[in-house]
Amino acid sequence: MDNYKLYDGEFKFISIIWEAEPVKSTELVRLCAGKLGWKKSTTYTMLKRLAGRGLVQNVDAIVTALVKREQVRQYETETLLNKMFDGSVPSFVASFLQGRTLSETEAGDIQRMIKEATKK
Repeated sequence: MDNYKLYDGEFKFISIIWEAEPVKSTELVRLCAGKLGWKKSTTYTMLKRLAGRGLVQNVDAIVTALVKREQVRQYETETLLNKMFDGSVPSFVASFLQGRTLSETEAGDIQRMIKEATKK
């Protein structure tokens, strides 16, 4: 699970892959140049790094992600929850809502999520 930890540049890079996959490696270089200002060598270095960690693959110059966006989100959420709130969801929600006002729609959506989570 620790291999889901992505630094900012890694996350931006794999986000481009998620949006474009399957993507030819040459197209990925073009996308990274336009969106991140990266050179070809930087893109290929990052591709090699994430492939080595088993997060992406480059087969016959076609790049795809081996990890889903939701898996990374889940990992990052759990990490944040444990690091900043000692694993306490109520503490996280209290901190998140401090100084915010929810719309009726947002409040209803959250209430439905809570009901669904308590059924599990």
